[in-house]
Amino acid sequence: MLLDNKDIIKIGGFIKTVRLRDEWYGEVANPESFIWALRQNKIKADIFTFWQKLPETEPKYNYYMEYDDLAAIPIESYNHWFEKQISYGERKAIRKSERKGVLVKVTEFNDVLINGIKDIFNEVPIRQGRPYSHYGEDFEYIKRELSKDVDKCEFIGAYYENELIGFIQLGYAGTSAIPFGMVAKIAHRDKEPQTALIAKSVKICEDKKIAYILYGAWLRGGIGDYKQRIGCIKISVPRYYIPLSIKGKIALKLKLHKGFARLLPEKTIDYIKNLRTKLYTKTHLEKHDG
Repeated sequence: MLLDNKDIIKIGGFIKTVRLRDEWYGEVANPESFIWALRQNKIKADIFTFWQKLPETEPKYNYYMEYDDLAAIPIESYNHWFEKQISYGERKAIRKSERKGVLVKVTEFNDVLINGIKDIFNEVPIRQGRPYSHYGEDFEYIKRELSKDVDKCEFIGAYYENELIGFIQLGYAGTSAIPFGMVAKIAHRDKEPQTALIAKSVKICEDKKIAYILYGAWLRGGIGDYKQRIGCIKISVPRYYIPLSIKGKIALKLKLHKGFARLLPEKTIDYIKNLRTKLYTKTHLEKHDG
């Protein structure tokens, strides 16, 4: 749905929230005008949300606000990142990748790349303890989805003996770069393709004078620990919530605008996540054995 020349999307069930479809690239430069357009067009939603993009971290508006905690790699230079920001283990991983002959390079978006990505997507049905959403996707679907933002990004491939063993779709959004869809073959994880891809991304950002690599949300646990090892720090940016209906006003007052799961204690959420991982893994193994 287009509004004010921006693509918007509605999310949520009982409480419907509207936001830019692709917040990483888009920006709400004039919130008052955008909110007016939402109301004039009678968009059926309860809350409108938008965030400030880096490098602005101080709140600029008087709307209800909470902070989004992002994992970001500040880019001063590749050498500074390699020597000062990442862990000893990740430095070893980069050297190991080079020693094993992994070649990392910006690669053309073409059918050869898409077939390589298709092989990566269809390597295993479960990743990180849950069903992998891209497993089973065919060539045409992958091509159509990845080509949507091809004018805003570059594809970086990690190759071993001419085989694509990992890739990043590195998007560019002003002062930041965003590594969308970084995936590598599990069969080649001994060659550390993911860390090699991050290293190449840092080099590219240095060359382009890009200040940050935004690596999604700041997380705890395994993925969060990895983000810290590759140089991520927590940067908090303001996210605003504007009610568009009575239901939206009540949801904000009761802190229900992010869903009912937010009311659960962190330990309960961690327990549910671990239980889900065990269930998915057990189901996959039973199917494989069968």
